[in-house]
Amino acid sequence: MIKTIYILWLREVKKYFRSKSRIIGSLGQPLLFMIALGFGFGSIYEKAGGGNYLEFLVPGIIAMSILFTAVFSGIEIIWDRKFGFLKETLVAPVSRFEIMIGRSLGGATVAVFQGILVLIISFFIGFRIENYSMILLAIVFMFMIALLFTALGTAIASSMEDMQGFQLIMNFLIMPIFFLSGSLFPLNELPNFLQKITYFNPLSYGIDGLRGVLVNTVYFSISTDIVVLGIIIVLLNILGGYLFSKIQI
Repeated sequence: MIKTIYILWLREVKKYFRSKSRIIGSLGQPLLFMIALGFGFGSIYEKAGGGNYLEFLVPGIIAMSILFTAVFSGIEIIWDRKFGFLKETLVAPVSRFEIMIGRSLGGATVAVFQGILVLIISFFIGFRIENYSMILLAIVFMFMIALLFTALGTAIASSMEDMQGFQLIMNFLIMPIFFLSGSLFPLNELPNFLQKITYFNPLSYGIDGLRGVLVNTVYFSISTDIVVLGIIIVLLNILGGYLFSKIQI
């Protein structure tokens, strides 16, 4: 089992690092958000008494990068099914759950690497970590976010036959998850009904945890963030594993 998971994990990681254009291209949107929003709204945020907006923004942009990379990693199942690669994997004499776990861990590793790259780039535009001893815990939060949304992407892709519904998913699921997570603005400034919605958004807890360990600012608490993320990761991986096992080839 461990060997199968390792092989599938390694395949996903190698596939990512072989595509230099993918690595560079996926940094464009986070960099644009950090520069355009960080410097564009920085003075307004500071005058409103919020402090350094770049410090508030960067953890949210890191999570955004992980979110999209992780979900796309899961969605790749649709492409693999379309071109026959998935069939080659599924006919192997191993359980589908092992295949799903290996793919998910590989996708999550790639997403975490993407998040670390965004963090490194943020240093060049003025972002600073409050306590560097917490960097390992920050990577743990990155990995939890990546695992969660890779599992979500797998669950979605396992239920889809083709890419026709992908844009619908992006517009009505992934984008609301991002914008209603506190990534770009403080949750305590939202209207009451929107605040309640963010409580059901798993990304809210991922960003809150990242922000807590990187710049020592939290809305919930670090322990709450870890517990909630852990529970949702388990539930989504169970769901993703079940749906993946039902794929028809």
